[in-house]
Amino acid sequence: MNKLAYCRISAVLFMIVALAHLTRLMTGWPIQVNGVTIPLVLSLFGFIVPGGLAFWGLRESRGGS
Repeated sequence: MNKLAYCRISAVLFMIVALAHLTRLMTGWPIQVNGVTIPLVLSLFGFIVPGGLAFWGLRESRGGS
């Protein structure tokens, strides 16, 4: 697998994660893990970090600097 394909695949996967967190932020979906409610603010970080990585991966796959 070459670098361009890797960057594109990674960017798409990170974009899916970021969009899932954005959807949770917009709809207010509750998430519980082992009886503990996960705060909605964690989805903000779950949107920003993978969103930035997706942007970076797409930029790299297009030959950006």
